[in-house]
Amino acid sequence: MQKSQIDIDETFMRRALVQAAEAFERDEVPVGAVIVKDNRIIAQAYNQVEMLKDPTAHAEILAITQAAAYLQSKWLEGCTLYVTIEPCNMCAGALILSRIKRIVFGAKDEKTGALGSKIDINSLGLNHKPDVAGSVLGKDCADIISQFFKKKRK
Repeated sequence: MQKSQIDIDETFMRRALVQAAEAFERDEVPVGAVIVKDNRIIAQAYNQVEMLKDPTAHAEILAITQAAAYLQSKWLEGCTLYVTIEPCNMCAGALILSRIKRIVFGAKDEKTGALGSKIDINSLGLNHKPDVAGSVLGKDCADIISQFFKKKRK
């Protein structure tokens, strides 16, 4: 029996949540990402901004770098990114440049989300427009971020 796209998306988002939990344990903002090609994970990462002292070390950017190395290509054609929060404009721009086919995110980000919440990079008429699906396991993805910031405020 073939899995539905919703089942597939939830399966890979759970893997991204595992990466987010790793970030949480390392006192990083708990964002996790996995990149999938042909239903196989080819890259996975979590935020490492604090550890690397690098404002660009977002989970999506690190996963893009891994996937490009794996594919030995600057293009991530035919790939899907699963990320626990809506990408910011930096990450959305990098995803456009990578020509990724599809972006699936969990929680919306009203402050910096660049796929519809704050801005919509796909509406700018750039040279590539990935398919986007949002709110996949959105509550679970939002909960881990909420827990992290509650812990920080204590």
